[in-house]
Amino acid sequence: MAAIDQPTPNQRSTQAKAGKKRRVRTHRFHLDMTPMVDLAFLLLTFFMLTTAFAKPRVMQLTMPVPDPLHPLDVPLSKAMTVVLGQNHRVYYYFGLHAPGDPSVALPTLYTTDFGPKGIRQALLTRQHKGDFMVLIKPSPQAKYQDMVDILDEMNITGQSKYAITELGAADRQLLPASERQ
Repeated sequence: MAAIDQPTPNQRSTQAKAGKKRRVRTHRFHLDMTPMVDLAFLLLTFFMLTTAFAKPRVMQLTMPVPDPLHPLDVPLSKAMTVVLGQNHRVYYYFGLHAPGDPSVALPTLYTTDFGPKGIRQALLTRQHKGDFMVLIKPSPQAKYQDMVDILDEMNITGQSKYAITELGAADRQLLPASERQ
């Protein structure tokens, strides 16, 4: 609490006896901060105990066990390949790139980003055409955040079939020269 120090009666009488003019004494002010600190700790404790802490949000990703006896065959008409490049760029094409098969034409490579008008729009457009599988292929230059972003896009667009695969040499040939390494 606050307290003001005042002179005692003995100090006043000695000044009057000396016949001197009475001096105006400045009173010293002392503020006791103990109750304020107690209140601060009580409030801090109250808000810590009553606040709901943020729960970590995780996405479940179930990866199948590779089975060499039963490989997964994806038809060309039901495949969409997404390649994650450097600088948060996304390249995608429809179908599979099979350079050894002359009956399959070279796919058209599209470039986009992770914005709402980017890969999300391409996934939603393809989704309206029917059931398909998305093959996600991160390049060596892709960042971890790109992988998280594409998995978020799969979740947002409601894709039920997608797989994370390795970027092959045939897919690297489709990429621009700055992405090949």
